[in-house]
Amino acid sequence: MSELSYETVARFAQQGGLIYFGAIFLAGVAYALWPRNREAFKRLAHLPLNDHEDRPDGQP
Repeated sequence: MSELSYETVARFAQQGGLIYFGAIFLAGVAYALWPRNREAFKRLAHLPLNDHEDRPDGQP
């Protein structure tokens, strides 16, 4: 029976975490660049610049 050392477990955890967070990052980039989401992101990007919408507190 082989004994796992701290270094072996730490290396495995580091490599696994790198792969996991790399996959999460790539999924986020793919979601942001997906053509179906383009119009929604464009509308949301211009939302702070729109003055014609009513404010929630009733002020013009």
